[in-house]
Amino acid sequence: MKLENVTKGSASRERWYDDACGTALAMELLGERWALLIVRELMFGPRRFTELRAGLPGISANVLTQRLERLAATAVVEKVELPGRAAGYALTEWGYEAEPAIMTLGRWAARSPDHDPTLPLSAASMMMSLRTMVDLARAAEPMTIGFLFGRDSFVARLADGALPIERSPAFGDAVFDTDPQTMAAIVYGKLPIAAAEAAGSLRFGGDRAVAEAFIDLFHLPAKATAAPAAG
Repeated sequence: MKLENVTKGSASRERWYDDACGTALAMELLGERWALLIVRELMFGPRRFTELRAGLPGISANVLTQRLERLAATAVVEKVELPGRAAGYALTEWGYEAEPAIMTLGRWAARSPDHDPTLPLSAASMMMSLRTMVDLARAAEPMTIGFLFGRDSFVARLADGALPIERSPAFGDAVFDTDPQTMAAIVYGKLPIAAAEAAGSLRFGGDRAVAEAFIDLFHLPAKATAAPAAG
């Protein structure tokens, strides 16, 4: 049976690989520098242009504009109207379907010896990290955890074998008011809550036992090692 090319609009898009493999097309859709990170920043809801730049401080306004235009042209992102009639950007329904792939890729890359968890990260990146690294098999009781990172706030609800996270005013059994780097140190470096409070980098509210139980659900995977040389 002969396959027909039924892709609409493909002639207007740059082809990098001329390869029918879905992985090759995924690279064409999201493989440009910053594109995948823009999708990450939008995983927890629409963002204004300025908010995207704040989450990706290394990107220029011109490059961000170009990437958003391409992501919109390929139906990954769409323009939306936000409260106050402000323009913003959101993932399409299909765009949100990239989350499992991003999580799997992040979990795989965290095993690299080159992975440095002390580097800067955005609020959305910290939340995506929690979604990726949580060990749901260790979760015994439901809990709700709030996170406040400056103007960004989130709520994570652990229940029924899942950890959905949404942008929301921070509330819950425990609330962390800090920055993403300190939160990563608490979750993955096991920096004690009291130590972060004493350093002035954390304001904590709520049940400390619940917070400790939540933190215990997260561990970075073991690093990959090269096979010994033959001989």
